[in-house]
Amino acid sequence: MKHGEAINRHQAERCAIQSEMDLNIALSNLRSWAAARGFDNSETTRIVTAASEIGRNILKYAGRGHLEFQSAFRDAKQGIVVAAVDQGPGIPDLEAAMRDRYSTSGTLGLGLPGVKRLVDAFEVDSAPGKGTRATFWLWRR
Repeated sequence: MKHGEAINRHQAERCAIQSEMDLNIALSNLRSWAAARGFDNSETTRIVTAASEIGRNILKYAGRGHLEFQSAFRDAKQGIVVAAVDQGPGIPDLEAAMRDRYSTSGTLGLGLPGVKRLVDAFEVDSAPGKGTRATFWLWRR
């Protein structure tokens, strides 16, 4: 993992995403999980909003995948790392996809750039034909 954090694997959660219902359950679990670990309402809303965007991309572009989340620690700060992982077609032009208003599906094109603005760190690893892993970190204030 990047950003010099230690991951607490004992608290890892993984939720399969194959339908809108799966995603809604995963987001509800994530909201409860974050609140139970002391994230305030504003932080929890940012986490769930960002996870919703990257989770919906699983459904829209790959059809299925999973959302995973776990505690992260850096220096004296506690945070969360959330990843959306799929084996879909991948993102052919990642640089373009990270720009506002770029869309291959007729949407507003604010998804990935919006996630980047909501969180403390955001990475996307994707290649055509190899799937995508979109990961973000948010540190408690």
